[in-house]
Amino acid sequence: MERYAIAVALPFVLAIALAGNSSADNDHLNQSVAEKGELVFSDDFDRDDLGPWKVIIPGFNVADGMLVATQDRADHGSVGRVYLPMKDVVMSFRFRLAGSPRFNVVFDDKNHKGSHAGHICRVAVAMKQVRLGDDKEGIMRNDLFEMRRDPKQKDAADKLLVGRSSDAKVDLVADQWYEMVIEIAGDKMRVSLDGEPIGYLQSPGLAHPTKESVHFTVNGKETHFDDVKIWTAKSGA
Repeated sequence: MERYAIAVALPFVLAIALAGNSSADNDHLNQSVAEKGELVFSDDFDRDDLGPWKVIIPGFNVADGMLVATQDRADHGSVGRVYLPMKDVVMSFRFRLAGSPRFNVVFDDKNHKGSHAGHICRVAVAMKQVRLGDDKEGIMRNDLFEMRRDPKQKDAADKLLVGRSSDAKVDLVADQWYEMVIEIAGDKMRVSLDGEPIGYLQSPGLAHPTKESVHFTVNGKETHFDDVKIWTAKSGA
């Protein structure tokens, strides 16, 4: 759609955060970790129904040629999921924060019982920060998840989480379209925004052999998504 091509071309202010990344990690930003292989999923939402998207927590709907997400429950963000067995992938999509302060892109394996809700890895997007996270061996690992809920053990848990996430500073503008690309291959993940690499993470949980699904979790009202594509990944150069 023409409005997306115009919106994505608009400039945004972007800075890479060194916190959570070593200098070696930042050297990896300009090198892809995965190349696109076979296209296994594509959705431009040119219809009226949700199609393959399963609403786990309300609410998601399709309107005006895009996926519209709003948080309809106070205790949890909305969750809209696509079931697609995968391991190494390249995922691209367009998004617009239209009132929502943040959303997450989460890869899960519900058959994995070692992490909370089977979470494997994620990219968390907010107005000022994008965080890459290894959930399987990081913040969602069952023992660490429980430790962080105990004030007496939280500091110890946080020390064990060093190296399981990385942050990139951004300055997103509300009601503006952006394009994000997520590359996952082995134990590496790289994220680009409007063609600019912004984040890199190397952590063991990323190499989990099966991600059975991917979902958006949205807080607040509302976030828009369009042109979601997933390819099998080939290792980068």
